[in-house]
Amino acid sequence: MPTTIKVVVVEDDSDLQFLYKLKLEHEGFEVLGAGNGVEGLAVIEAMRPDIVLLDLMMPVMSGPEMLAHLRSKEWGGTVRVIVLTNISKDEAPAALRFLRVDRYVVKAHHTPAQIAQMVREIMDTNVT
Repeated sequence: MPTTIKVVVVEDDSDLQFLYKLKLEHEGFEVLGAGNGVEGLAVIEAMRPDIVLLDLMMPVMSGPEMLAHLRSKEWGGTVRVIVLTNISKDEAPAALRFLRVDRYVVKAHHTPAQIAQMVREIMDTNVT
């Protein structure tokens, strides 16, 4: 039996975080959420997820800062990441290019169902 894919949703909009979690759980993923980058790092370290859905603009610690911290950890280098933001790719922080992001997604253009499908596609290509 395949193992359940573990997902962490780091999103400061609690309603949006709830919608993503609800859809991902309905699709069979194990999901935890966090409201900012500091909480996100703590949840990610405890869960060691397969993939992270990461907002960029958050209080306390931004998405790019959190991702830089994650990538600095040995175990954090292999975690898959989908950036979910309403900042266009042209306006994204340049540092993201060096932090190995699997997908860059504008939230307003994608439904939670489409995000769940992206997670499945990325994880299907990650099977060894």
